[in-house]
Amino acid sequence: MSQAPGGASGHTLRYTVNCSLLFTELPLHERPAAARAAGFEAVEFWWPFESAVPADKEVDAFTTALDDAGVRLTGLNFFAGALPGPDRGVLSQPNRVGEFRDNIDVVIGIAERTGTRAFNALYGLRQEGVDPAEQDRLALESVLAAAEAVEKIGGTVLIEPISGSADYPLKTAADGLAFVAEATKAGAANVALLADFFHLAVNGDDVAAVVRDHATEFGHIQIADAPGRGEPGTGELPLDALLSAAQAGGYDGYVGLEYKPTVPSADSFGWLKR
Repeated sequence: MSQAPGGASGHTLRYTVNCSLLFTELPLHERPAAARAAGFEAVEFWWPFESAVPADKEVDAFTTALDDAGVRLTGLNFFAGALPGPDRGVLSQPNRVGEFRDNIDVVIGIAERTGTRAFNALYGLRQEGVDPAEQDRLALESVLAAAEAVEKIGGTVLIEPISGSADYPLKTAADGLAFVAEATKAGAANVALLADFFHLAVNGDDVAAVVRDHATEFGHIQIADAPGRGEPGTGELPLDALLSAAQAGGYDGYVGLEYKPTVPSADSFGWLKR
């Protein structure tokens, strides 16, 4: 079930299960095996630890769970503070940017053990009393540092517009692409847009137009239906058509299943059998 019939390109879609939203009825280290039992060969996670620099034994337990399950880790968030919650990333927060920088080495270590090459760097919320321009400067500095580090292992830093908070400055695909362009101009060729179709739709983007115009620029795609953020078929987003169009437009990466299942996680994949 890790693959499903593709669209106009004729290739199969490759799915990766976000185990920070799916299988959350299970302890963290049991989720990779549950995803494998459901038929998937790939998983992705938000930052799976409480702190930016967890103890070695915590990292060992995480990577061992992946190995034991026989799944590939295809994506990982950098440390993002409290997620979901009051932070939604720390790379633009002056009082926490040091944590982000310290986290980069840990992420590289996990990547070297797992083969992960896609890393989501969440921007962070605007902070009261802090100049937005200063936050933007810090965000760019942080992303350039992350991009330089992951470039050595062939990695890409992903920039994601998200919904649900007025204080998060990247809301649309245009916002995200503008920041990617800024990073590219500053010398980082390995920064790309994470196109989460749910967030883009909720924030008012014409997702079909974004896919039509920018599919080849996507570093990663994530999906959930909208409204509601449930599995495909629970809302109104034409996800089959959008994914087919992305393929036809040149996207050939994984599709992250980052939805909140309306049924037990293992029962939420019926839409893939269509």
